[in-house]
Amino acid sequence: MSEAIRIIKAEHSAIWWVLDTLEHVCEEARRREEEEPDGTLFHLILDFLENYPDRLHHPKEDSYLFRYLRERRPESEPLIAELESQHERGPELAKEVNARLATYIRDFPAGAEAFADAVHRYAEFQRNHIRVEEQKILPLARDSLLEEDWEVIDEAFRRNDNPAFGKSVQTEFLQLQSRIVNYAPAPYGLGLEHRPGVTPAAETVALQLEGVGSHYGPVQALKGVDLDVPKGKLVALVGANGAGKTTLLRTISGLQPQSAGAIRYEGRDISGMRCDRRVALGICQVPEGRQLFGPMTVEDNLRLGAYARRKEARIDEELASIYETFPILRQKRREAAGTLSGGQQQMLAIGRALMARPRVLLLDEPSMGLAPLLVAEIFNIVAKLKEQGITILLVEQNAAVALAIADRAYVIETGRIVLSGTGPELLDDEKVKAAYLGM
Repeated sequence: MSEAIRIIKAEHSAIWWVLDTLEHVCEEARRREEEEPDGTLFHLILDFLENYPDRLHHPKEDSYLFRYLRERRPESEPLIAELESQHERGPELAKEVNARLATYIRDFPAGAEAFADAVHRYAEFQRNHIRVEEQKILPLARDSLLEEDWEVIDEAFRRNDNPAFGKSVQTEFLQLQSRIVNYAPAPYGLGLEHRPGVTPAAETVALQLEGVGSHYGPVQALKGVDLDVPKGKLVALVGANGAGKTTLLRTISGLQPQSAGAIRYEGRDISGMRCDRRVALGICQVPEGRQLFGPMTVEDNLRLGAYARRKEARIDEELASIYETFPILRQKRREAAGTLSGGQQQMLAIGRALMARPRVLLLDEPSMGLAPLLVAEIFNIVAKLKEQGITILLVEQNAAVALAIADRAYVIETGRIVLSGTGPELLDDEKVKAAYLGM
């Protein structure tokens, strides 16, 4: 069997299994009329089903398998076009399921039947899509494509360095699937007990910028910037050198004067707040170029990160946790920060920010000047921080990697936001490809 077909079938199985789980959990909720629906579990499942196909499954088929099939068998065009149109219809049905879930949670016990109906229609739509691929497209591909076609397709499906569906995305979804397995009730999951907290139907905005401006003397660096950072999400900001990325982060931190607009943190306007008060609230920045205290030891740099919390008793425990996350810092803890390598200094800069117990983490060019292997590790760490629930605003020169892991992204040019969307949407945007991805 072709490697690509094996991967497609495995991905179909993952989607089918999660669809079964969704229907099972929905039926359990409807049967237990006295218990409120488990919003946390439902949203985990729906996050997987909404994002998995668009970020990991469909892109490979559309870019490789479907392209070669169109070339070898032009008569397959109507069938492929139908499948691609279903790629558009799926998110619409998922949006309806989310809306019905929001009503169900808000109006409980009302709304159960409407939610169950929406779930059933969505699940059947996705299963039918899979059946068409398995029963029509894949057999046609086996019969029609040449050996040299399969060599290219298989290599594309094996490759892990593509930011659109590479290792970071696969890891993210494996972690999400693991959470579903733990929280889903038996026999579909392990039945781990948890408080069935209700995830808001609409995203909670942790950080919101409205018409934000900033000047360097007479020069206006930011021009009416509007930007939202949803709670618990990773938002990427990309743009050319001098576009205003670092200025924007410094303005959010309070280091750069704000000349217009409003910055709201968890609904509170912090525009006139001192930068140290913003840190105490949980807004912490890892600055471009690390900006460590070079003559001081690694451990002293870390402890300075907890300066606003210096009266708390758990600082030593959290220092130990930082050392668990970054073992190299434990080994180097008595050495001067200025003697560390670039990668070690970046780990220290992130660790110092984490000592402040951030709720919103501002990362400014974390991969700058690092070797490729270190860049990969930095982004593994960023993905783990997101998993821990930290809200992240990431400015990054490596636009492809940043967009690949971003829930939402913005493009800034000469101080203005000129484009926004999900990470995958901007990865696929022709203007973004040409300007920032070298494609």
